[in-house]
Amino acid sequence: MSKRDYYEVLGVSSDASEADLKKAYRKMAMKYHPDKNKGDKEAEEKFKEAAEAFRVLSDPNKRARYDQFGHSGVGGAASDGYGGMNMEDIFAQFGDIFGGAFSGGFSSGGRRTRVVKGSNLRVRISLTLEEIAEGVKKKIKVNKLVNAPGTTFKTCPTCNGTGQVTRVTNTFLGQMQTTSACPTCNGDGQSVDKRPKGADANGQIRKEDIVEIEIPAGVEEGMQLNIRGKGNDGPKGGVPGDLLVVIEEKAHPELVREGRNLHYDLFLNFADAVLGIGTEVPTTTGKVKIKIPAGTEAGKILRLKGKGLPEVNSYQKGDLLVHVNIWTPKNLSSEEREMMESLRDSSNFIPGKDIRQKSFFSRMKEYFS
Repeated sequence: MSKRDYYEVLGVSSDASEADLKKAYRKMAMKYHPDKNKGDKEAEEKFKEAAEAFRVLSDPNKRARYDQFGHSGVGGAASDGYGGMNMEDIFAQFGDIFGGAFSGGFSSGGRRTRVVKGSNLRVRISLTLEEIAEGVKKKIKVNKLVNAPGTTFKTCPTCNGTGQVTRVTNTFLGQMQTTSACPTCNGDGQSVDKRPKGADANGQIRKEDIVEIEIPAGVEEGMQLNIRGKGNDGPKGGVPGDLLVVIEEKAHPELVREGRNLHYDLFLNFADAVLGIGTEVPTTTGKVKIKIPAGTEAGKILRLKGKGLPEVNSYQKGDLLVHVNIWTPKNLSSEEREMMESLRDSSNFIPGKDIRQKSFFSRMKEYFS
């Protein structure tokens, strides 16, 4: 389904502050909340739409990608059109936005069950430049909490399954009624009745799970990927948490990364620099041949377009910058020294005025041109 602009959904400008976003979302969520619009499918869709918009725009990293690439920058449209979010996800993540107006769950016949989200897990994955350049699929082992089979629940006797308790206090102004989360079940409306051996108080056990992660090309050191629903299970049938994958970049033996560009130091001997030579330089996909023109100077930078790294969620690729260095031998034979002495006074080996005046800044200008 076609998505509307997230800023338009919340009715804010593209430079809206975090406080403006939260205020706008709360207004939309209160207006279209399921408890106020029972059975209204259109209101439910608008409620989900607002939640998806707020989920992206309230996250600085996701908002930056959305501003630059639109919906494709934040994963595109899921099959349900709302990034895979359902009502349980919304209440688990943003229930606090509603304040005290709603308890952040579903009600039925006076009974309310609070949706609890499982905790997130964080793992680190080390990638080579070659893997970053192409994107890669990784299978990792995750030790997580899962709901143990055979666990049964019972309605909380204190709150009768509502998740709330009401207290009436007599004051000099009359009776005052206050409602708060049930202290027995912590607002869940139910508690564990029976659990298998080895399960904790929530009826959960630890289990090793194999998770396949698809890492897009172009990721960088410190970037975090959010794998929805692959964290710890939500207690008492709640929604699972997320798996947060932090990217670590392995140092390459020859190439150095700078954003999308790669740098390589090429060392030539004096003769090759004077006469020119064909040679090979490494890239993330193997070695490529380049030609060094005769008379190449030390400090020259050769640009190989498109041989760098891609940008995440973009078709743009950086370049490989080859930095030419002239290797100067320290131990010469008598024959080699004699040859160099004979060349010392040659007019071809005396720097001209134009070369002497070729400063570092002018060379940098050539590099960026």
